[in-house]
Amino acid sequence: MNTLDPLLFGEIDPPQRLLMGPGPVNAHPRVLRAMAADLLGQFDPEMTGYMNQVMALYRPVFGTQNQWTMLIDGTARAAIEASLVSLVQPGDTVLVVNFGRFGLLLTEILTRIGATIATVEAPWGEVVPLDAIAQALARSGAKVIATVHGDTSTTMAQPLEGLGDLARAHGAFSYVDATATLGGMEIAADRWGVDVVTGGLQKCLGGPSGSAPITISERAAERIFARRHVEQGIRRADIVDGQGPRIGSNYFDLAMIMDYWSDKRLNHHTEATSMLYAARECARVALAEGLEARFARHRRAGAAMAAGLRALGLRIFGDDAHRMTNVTGAWIPDGIDGERVRAAMRDHFEIEIGTAFGPLQGRVWRFGAMGYNAMKHKVLLTLGALEACLKAEGLAVPVGEAVPAALAAWEAVA
Repeated sequence: MNTLDPLLFGEIDPPQRLLMGPGPVNAHPRVLRAMAADLLGQFDPEMTGYMNQVMALYRPVFGTQNQWTMLIDGTARAAIEASLVSLVQPGDTVLVVNFGRFGLLLTEILTRIGATIATVEAPWGEVVPLDAIAQALARSGAKVIATVHGDTSTTMAQPLEGLGDLARAHGAFSYVDATATLGGMEIAADRWGVDVVTGGLQKCLGGPSGSAPITISERAAERIFARRHVEQGIRRADIVDGQGPRIGSNYFDLAMIMDYWSDKRLNHHTEATSMLYAARECARVALAEGLEARFARHRRAGAAMAAGLRALGLRIFGDDAHRMTNVTGAWIPDGIDGERVRAAMRDHFEIEIGTAFGPLQGRVWRFGAMGYNAMKHKVLLTLGALEACLKAEGLAVPVGEAVPAALAAWEAVA
């Protein structure tokens, strides 16, 4: 019997690609170095100290004073699912604000939970006005409003001022998926009055996918703890079960996860140590730069990308007034094979740009400039490479116009 040579595949040595799609993006070198630090036991005082530091670091990133600001072990979707399965009881009506693929994802998860779904929608490329949300909430009597902040599938950013006040006025809770915007656009959990906000590291925070920051308001924490049912093997006299229905997932049970992150240190799971180091360094990098400066850098990068694409003669997708600063969509010109261009960008320039989903698949490219990649030179390199690839495909593009247009836009944006 042949045995597999353990050296057959060799050491991992990926190409040094510049990831200028809708995410993931290249991780900041400081984050990668932090991940190489030695492991610790999950209840080592140094380890729990790092956990407390993470909680403190992410409060300003989320724009909150919430005690329950922490990490969920898993990709950004893990935090989405943990939030919804812990906040929403089977049979609850949930109003989903749907303006793209990730609004549809919220509906998918909520359907599996057993929620009753009501929706308020906008066409892809637009956002939903607050008064339309208010009308839908009044009609549905929903107990929770769930929305995405920035939906990378459509490049739109849903305005959230007033959403929390609207929810509370109707006795409802609010959930926001800020995976694609946390660390790149302002997240103001307290000012918005929203109850639960989740994010991810792999976009504007410039880290790897695999750990998901979350913040939870006190009123949402009370609702979640009312459903606390500690698993049999780790029951303790100092942790009292709630009277509500048991949360339908063990791994994503926020009540037990919150007890793990509290002084109780409930042994719910083993924290993903290297990912905690990564998340900690992502926040340190963001706060050291200054959040306002970081948001401005993303605005400049997004404006430069859009200006350069327009200078190439491409039409920008969606509503200019509500576009995310970190992802820009452009219609693929007639007669151009979008996948051939994406392949040429990779093969010749080691640059990745994004395709699209659903009704936009094969019709729109998506260009990201976020986190460690929201830099002037990376935007300019992407535009220069795209110009060359479009010209090679026979498209008559204005030669030499994209980079100067992008430079001018970068300098013009405050």
